[in-house]
Amino acid sequence: QVQLGESGGGLVQPGGSLRLSCAASGILLSVGTMAWYRQAPGKQREFVAHITSGGDTNYADSAKGRFALSRDNAKNTVYLQMNSLKPEDTAVYYCKADQVLYQGPRGTARGYDYWGRGTQVTVSS
Repeated sequence: QVQLGESGGGLVQPGGSLRLSCAASGILLSVGTMAWYRQAPGKQREFVAHITSGGDTNYADSAKGRFALSRDNAKNTVYLQMNSLKPEDTAVYYCKADQVLYQGPRGTARGYDYWGRGTQVTVSS
């Protein structure tokens, strides 16, 4: 009943920028914290940034000063603006949503820990 869909990934040169989007879909009443994680080849998935429903943000040290997270609650969408990209930013980027209140077949329900399928970001010259 709740799905996340990421978009905006691609190939970019070092120093370039990309803007990732993640939209939550379903019959949604509210969406809590939304976050981005990433997973590089051969590495564990790691936290990138999150934003609460109230707009408070938190960033991994690797993202501070270069990435900016924003959200549009009316669209249940979060945006990750990534600037000054480095080759080490190359990874599959995943969106996550928590505390999603939605209308299910048995009425209102609250779910946690929803993940998208990811979008590939490649930083290379």
